[in-house]
Amino acid sequence: MATDGDTVASAEQQEVLIVTGMSGAGRSTVANALEDLDWYVVDNLPPQMLRPLIELANRAESGLPRIAAVVDVRGRNFFVDLREMIQSLREGTKVRVLFLEASDAVLVRRFEQVRRPHPLQGDGTILDGISAERTRLREIREASDIIVDTSDLNIHQLATNITDTFAAEDAAGVQVTVMSFGFKYGLPADADLVADARFLPNPFWNAELRPHTGLEEVVRDYVLTRDGAEEFISGYVSALRPIMAGYQRENKRHAMIAIGCTGGKHRSVAIAEELAARLRSFPGLAVNTKHRDLGRE
Repeated sequence: MATDGDTVASAEQQEVLIVTGMSGAGRSTVANALEDLDWYVVDNLPPQMLRPLIELANRAESGLPRIAAVVDVRGRNFFVDLREMIQSLREGTKVRVLFLEASDAVLVRRFEQVRRPHPLQGDGTILDGISAERTRLREIREASDIIVDTSDLNIHQLATNITDTFAAEDAAGVQVTVMSFGFKYGLPADADLVADARFLPNPFWNAELRPHTGLEEVVRDYVLTRDGAEEFISGYVSALRPIMAGYQRENKRHAMIAIGCTGGKHRSVAIAEELAARLRSFPGLAVNTKHRDLGRE
């Protein structure tokens, strides 16, 4: 017979991921990807059922160390208690929130493609439903541990993103993505930290460098040898050291560091690659790079 101490110990070992976010942003795709990683996934679960689910999992003979619960506005009035329930569960269980985001235009297109109404649309338009959902989810989004913007991802890319993210967790305290982007295409919605590389000369105005990218040696050498480049990179690395250490202490398992330039082709790419290379020397980090807008021009 399990004692209270046994229950507490089991709860401490339990890992719970709440998957939520905008309707049409890819929750089903994420749920399938997590199942493939051997998570126990429950879809459309009322928040009030989270604690009984965790208790049931703790009593299971073989145990369910990883539970993912998809919770969203389909739960209607039950959904309003989600934030309070998460705060309560975090007192004795490792709980994280994964929030899926996408732009209004992308969400509208996805709903039109499947010819289904938005769950909060009512007698209004799809945009009315999206706006109402954003308002309802604002506090949950702000309290989320991981935010993934799926606007530019198809279902296969999203599944790969989730697989790479959660498969890498066993090997590192913090999974860090250093992403380059172009300011003219907008700020990345899922960035934790944003830095601006536009203080460096733009290789675009050099006819010989223009067709190349920051992944190529000729551009990389040009960018990294400009006045201020080394000072910026070394200073940013020093500033990130206590931040990454703090993330590990606070059990923040994911970090997105975004480096922007005008178009996301030259300066930000070269700086992101160099920054990632230096961050790989930090203990407890698994670092990868992503170049959001490379090839977009």
